[in-house]
This record gives sequence, structure tokens and C-alpha cells, in this order.
Amino acid sequence: MPALSREFHGAVPPLFLALIGVQGLHSLEEYFTRLYDVFAPARLVSGLLTTNLSLGFAGFNVALVGFGLGCYVFRVRPNHPRAAGWIWFWILLELGNGVGHLALAVARGGYFPGAATAPFLIALAGTLAYRVTRSA
Repeated sequence: MPALSREFHGAVPPLFLALIGVQGLHSLEEYFTRLYDVFAPARLVSGLLTTNLSLGFAGFNVALVGFGLGCYVFRVRPNHPRAAGWIWFWILLELGNGVGHLALAVARGGYFPGAATAPFLIALAGTLAYRVTRSA
């Protein structure tokens, strides 16, 4: 996959970094609303790290956001030849994450942990997808 064109690369890194920042806020929302208590996959991942689900969930999310920041620093910002692939990974991850939270809120008929920040994930991931597609 080729690097992003110079014309569009300028807009992509700030959008990508914003997406990772919103993921951080989303993780905080999930933590404080105790997603790991009401969603079995979150409970499973949290329990892989420790028996303290709260601590395991926090650790997983710190690692996730740290990984996103690493992708930004080492792939996206320097316009690495594989930057577009990493950007698409995050676009798909965050679109799925955002849509999933909203779908669970609809199915529940009310708030579901993570649903308040989910629209921001969808909006940023969609904008980023548009920019990357235009640069191809």
C-alpha cells in the first residue's frame, strides 16, 4: 500500500491523533460506567490481565491508546509506506466500536456504557476514511 499523497497527508495526522484522543475519552467513559461489569467480552479481556476487572480493564485500555499513539508517532506522522494500512485498521476498529455501542444502546432501549462518546468515534473515523480515500 503506497504512502499517502503529500496533498492529503497534511490533514490526516491531526485527524488520526484526534481519533486516538477520542478513543482515550471513550475508554474513560467505559471505565467509569463499568463496561467490564455489563459486557462479557470486556469482562473476558479484563480478566486476562488480573482478577481485578477494574484494573485489568484500565490496563487494556491504556495499552490500546498507547498502541494508537505508537501508530501515530511511528507510522502515520512520518507518512510511513504502510501508514495507510494502519490508518484503515484504526478506522475499521473505531467504526465498529462506535456502531457496536450504539447498537447495544438501542437493543437495551437506553444508555449503554460507551454510547455517549460513540458518535464522536464514528464521526472522526468517517472523516478520516474520507480523507484517506481521497488521497489514494
